Order: sequence, then structure tokens, then C-alpha cells
Amino acid sequence: MTDENRDHSTRLDVLEAHFAHQDKLINELSDVIAAQWRKIDALERQITRLRETFQTLGEPRGNVPEPPPPHY
Repeated sequence: MTDENRDHSTRLDVLEAHFAHQDKLINELSDVIAAQWRKIDALERQITRLRETFQTLGEPRGNVPEPPPPHY
């Protein structure tokens, strides 16, 4: 093998190693993004439930006025 072929082979090995590392990193980042979206979806559902609960707490309880507080 000539020196030029050896250089090309070495460069190709380095590029393949970089590609493998980047491919692994991309897969890991994809997993992180998917987990974050699942968490965001769960939080949005929780906010919706809390908003609904808060709105029902603020609804009037009929036409009966509330008595004044004891300090009046």
C-alpha cells in the first residue's frame, strides 16, 4: 500500500468514526426531544384540567347571596 492510499484510508477511518459518533448523537437528541414533547403534552393536559377546576370554583352557587364576613 502506498503512502497516498494509507492517507486516504486513515482519512476514511476518521470520517467513518465521526459519522458514527454524529449518528449516535442525533439518535440521543431525538430521544430527548420525544421525551420533552411527551412531558409538554402531559403538562398541557394538566393545565387544562386545572383551568376547568378553577372555572368551576368561580361559578356562582345559585341565587343565594353569600352572608357578610363575621367582622361586619
